[in-house]
Amino acid sequence: MLRVGLTGGIGAGKSAVARRLADRGAVIIDADLLAREVVEPGTDGLAEIVTAFGSGVLTPEGALDRPALGREVFGDTAARRRLEKIIHPRVRARTVALTAAAAPDAVVVNDVPLLVETGLAPTYQLVIVVMADRAVRLERLTRTRGLSPAEATARIDAQTGDEQRRAAGDVLLANEDDLAGLHARVDELWRDRLVEFESNLRSGRSATKSRELRIVQPDPEWPRAADRLTARIRHGIGDRAGVHHIGSTAVPGLPAKDIIDLMIGVRTLDEADALAEPLGAAGFPQRPGTWSDHAHGIPGGTWPKRLHGCADPGYRVNLHVRVTGSPGWRFALLMRDHLRAVPEARDAYAAAKARLASEHQDRLGYAEAKEPWFEAEARAADDWAIATRWQPGS
Repeated sequence: MLRVGLTGGIGAGKSAVARRLADRGAVIIDADLLAREVVEPGTDGLAEIVTAFGSGVLTPEGALDRPALGREVFGDTAARRRLEKIIHPRVRARTVALTAAAAPDAVVVNDVPLLVETGLAPTYQLVIVVMADRAVRLERLTRTRGLSPAEATARIDAQTGDEQRRAAGDVLLANEDDLAGLHARVDELWRDRLVEFESNLRSGRSATKSRELRIVQPDPEWPRAADRLTARIRHGIGDRAGVHHIGSTAVPGLPAKDIIDLMIGVRTLDEADALAEPLGAAGFPQRPGTWSDHAHGIPGGTWPKRLHGCADPGYRVNLHVRVTGSPGWRFALLMRDHLRAVPEARDAYAAAKARLASEHQDRLGYAEAKEPWFEAEARAADDWAIATRWQPGS
């Protein structure tokens, strides 16, 4: 089962995306609908609201008078939080129940308007953010919902900004043209990513990576992608281990293979093995085989580790699980910090990458050819660490 969070600012059109995903076969769980269900007449949710806000929030028929309740909480942070403490746990409980009732091979899409604001993004294996320009959203709100321009502006301003949504989204789905264009983008997403992601999750396998070597220019999206993946990992494994963004994509200004390298530090390899199941459930299945690091600085030495990939075909990820304090763990952090701090070392590595990439067309040959450079980098980085009194950090 693949669990997807769907969100977007008011007027962006996420409901249209949800409907199209439902047409393709997704199970849609609408948080707004659930929020209404849990306070229907006769529910304990409605009874608790009356206790908190008084009978003035009821209609003569005994249903919730939403405009009256809105007046009670609008502009009153404490009142809004009281209301959220009543509704949110009940919505979460219904969401859990509906998700559990879905088929094992389902793509379950949770339509959550305030997904980013409530910090829920890491709880999903994928987050889709529907995006539309502010002017487009204002026009939609005034035309289709009957809001005045001032009311529409206030609704938009009350939510988080687009930058925060972009940072949280694994998929940014533009919705500024006609419905046919939106449907085509949703269909492509379903066909090329969601179906394969779900199948990979269920089978416990990583998305296939091409053997072809491709070095690309630095991408400002790499750190944001690493942040999303790291947050998802931390949610999946809790506080049992530290998670780090390492490798070339963690060094600003450095060309790299478009692969996000992440690292988890554990006390023992038994702990690493205990993480295999929760990591797989979070979307990071363990790669089969035996894996080890060259222990740079220890002649002929190697150090065992575990390696995980990513089931999402939209990402290319190497997740290294290493014993904290081991040579491989230390070198990964030291090399990253050295290249970040010393532009000359970074530029020398970029030049070595360009030269070796011209000589090797496959990733394996390129990796083997880099080993002499790594040995030299290990020595230079150690000298830098001694001079600066470097200690492993985040």
